[in-house]
Amino acid sequence: MDSQKNEDILNLALDTPLEERERSPELNAGFDAEEKTWEVIVKYHGSLRELEERQIKVEELIAGYAILTVPESEMALLAQTEQIEYVEKPKRLFFDDLAGNTASCYAPGTELYGGLTGRGVLVAVIDSGISYWNRDFCNADGTTRIRYLYDQVLGREYSREQINEALAAGSRQQAQLLVPSTDTTGHGTAVAGIAAGSGMDGAAYAGVARESELLIVRLGTPRPDSFPRTTELMRALTYVVNKAVALEMPVAVNLSFGNTYGAHNGTSLLERFLDNVSEIGRSVICVGSGNESASGGHVGGSMATDRIDGSVINDGARIELLVGEYETGLNVQLWKEYTDRYTVTLVSPAGETLTVDTDRVGKQSDTLDGTRILLYNGEPAPYLTGQEIYFEFLPEGNNRYLRGGVWTFLLRPLRIVTGNYALYLPSGAARNSNTRFVKPTPDVTLTIPSTASKVITVGAYDPVYEAYADFSGRGYLYQDQVNSRTADSFVKPDLAAPGVNVTAPQRDGGYAAYTGTSFATPFVTGAAALLMQWGIVEGNDRYLYGEKVKAYLRRGARPLQGETDLPNARVGYGALCIEGSIP
Repeated sequence: MDSQKNEDILNLALDTPLEERERSPELNAGFDAEEKTWEVIVKYHGSLRELEERQIKVEELIAGYAILTVPESEMALLAQTEQIEYVEKPKRLFFDDLAGNTASCYAPGTELYGGLTGRGVLVAVIDSGISYWNRDFCNADGTTRIRYLYDQVLGREYSREQINEALAAGSRQQAQLLVPSTDTTGHGTAVAGIAAGSGMDGAAYAGVARESELLIVRLGTPRPDSFPRTTELMRALTYVVNKAVALEMPVAVNLSFGNTYGAHNGTSLLERFLDNVSEIGRSVICVGSGNESASGGHVGGSMATDRIDGSVINDGARIELLVGEYETGLNVQLWKEYTDRYTVTLVSPAGETLTVDTDRVGKQSDTLDGTRILLYNGEPAPYLTGQEIYFEFLPEGNNRYLRGGVWTFLLRPLRIVTGNYALYLPSGAARNSNTRFVKPTPDVTLTIPSTASKVITVGAYDPVYEAYADFSGRGYLYQDQVNSRTADSFVKPDLAAPGVNVTAPQRDGGYAAYTGTSFATPFVTGAAALLMQWGIVEGNDRYLYGEKVKAYLRRGARPLQGETDLPNARVGYGALCIEGSIP
């Protein structure tokens, strides 16, 4: 069933029997075992009406993207449909958190720079939901600042009027009967509080855009015990930008989650979708760079290209992966330049080997050391010049866990032009903490979709020490990155904000300290709202949205201790400084 219209991991999933695929959360993401259907993301042109006649559910988004729910028996039809250009399966999303408000040239509880408070601007938080009864999200008279709350779990939208009716019910329990939306983790409540909390329970804890109106989306999950997926995110973004256009209001969008699957160069459908969404209405999208820099989940480099009489004289590269005890499953992505030719040999802890010829496209499988290895050797795609070799590690037979120990990847060159390679593990939140590369590379550890070109990518720093936070996902300058991309503006991250021990509202009341790029991102989202208030709402610059907000925030960023060579892969153009960013 292999198709060049499908991404590699989808081809592998479709070629893998269900009983084997069910042991891999990544391969099986998007499949509904009860309905025997796949949920997939497509880029298309024209009309997809003919698919609906084949019992395929079509959910059109924007800019030529759609989510399809397809009976498994009809998946091959997608490759035969001329209007469909490319197909991807959903990926799991993970919050960018690790476990008193801080300096960003902003003083909580004060009126900064002429009284800017976000008034007239929407702050959209796409996350785990919100404790809407919390006074940080209310006006002084007790009414809500939430314009709309869309709960994907419940499949319901709640208006400001409905939330106000719930708040007037007399108790939290009675309110929940009217508006039963909850924040089960507290993550979304904390993020919304940093971006736009009113500080009603303490002015020192006020958020950045404390008088903005809130647009909240609680991300859905396929099952109660699972993670949100990229399809839920795409639905949420479509809802947010369409709602902002309907309300004729500028919107600053906060995304504090991501994943590690992809080439990390802006070419996936999700990354390109974010770039397209950012051009609708008057919007700014802020995304956390993730917490993968210190997790040991990435190795990147380049094999030497020295030659004598046209012969490569190096031995290639040796990458060691330590698989921890009690690891139930794992995958490894190897991304390379298609111009380079080499073999990849996987060596188990006991010395058993599997060799892959990167010229041989398609699926291979084998068993090494009691571990089932599924791999897919890909080829360039319509939106990607690179090549992926994807490895899935599954326990064999009745084994519950993978064989622990050191697994080795040997890259042996046949013809090398650039020699660039990059390997990625799943997010640190999805694997044993002892599972990591022995000699990891901290650069190019941004999570996707913070790699989208037109979003504002936010790293984290420790405000106490005025220093880069070592967990914060690192990026690249356009001339230095492993995967080829030549746009001069492609610097990631764009800037850094406080992300260590940030004080924010808790789900059930009170305040607590939070750490992670999840909590750095809303500082920048709030800052974007202030800039759009100054420019659009107050009439100083009607075009202050999108890339222009990014440019202003970059220009206003200030240096951090030890970060003198800016922009760089750790903090981009420097630390967020709101006052310095407003003309």
